[in-house]
Amino acid sequence: MSLSLLEEYIESGDAAAIDNLLHTNPTLGRQNTSHEISPLLLACYYNKQKIIKVLLNHIQDVDIYEAAAIGLEERVQELIEQNSSLLSSYSPHGFTALGMACHFGNESVVRYLLLKGADANQASNNGYSVNPLYTAISSNYEAIAKLLVEGGAEVNVVQAGNQTPLHAAAENGNIEMLILLLENGASVDVKNDNGDRPSDVAAGRGHHEIANILQV
Repeated sequence: MSLSLLEEYIESGDAAAIDNLLHTNPTLGRQNTSHEISPLLLACYYNKQKIIKVLLNHIQDVDIYEAAAIGLEERVQELIEQNSSLLSSYSPHGFTALGMACHFGNESVVRYLLLKGADANQASNNGYSVNPLYTAISSNYEAIAKLLVEGGAEVNVVQAGNQTPLHAAAENGNIEMLILLLENGASVDVKNDNGDRPSDVAAGRGHHEIANILQV
């Protein structure tokens, strides 16, 4: 019951209620939620910054995936220095620390992980094959996308649905991302599972100038 309350408070953003609940039952902060992720990660996915701060007041042993998601670069560094195998390990829900940092837009953490040797092409292992570069492109994190390409990310990587980073850039109408990918050899001819090339995706979103560029 208490765990379901904690989830409810995270979703609603009730920081005071969470603080009181964890004072009463501090072990809740390290139990997995019904989403099979920690309360900290759940707060990250809900983008509840105040809740994250409250949870951090009650949790001492933040793991590499939580630290990467929140953007705690010093904690990430500490854990990697203790155990470099964490660069390629997976969270219980199938993501690397690099993947988490890319998803949540934590540029400094991405930079550090790449410098320490994290594989820019290591996709999630949860059945969706989510790739760091696709994640950055789809979220319009331009600086992170550039770091990944500089770090050896494959621009023609394919993930679930036969989607490439160029599909994501086309969908968003992001010309800067488009240029980055094309200059590094992105193919305009890959079709996703719907039979759409990036130009088709751009046109479908009303980005007609980009669609024309991709058709050349």
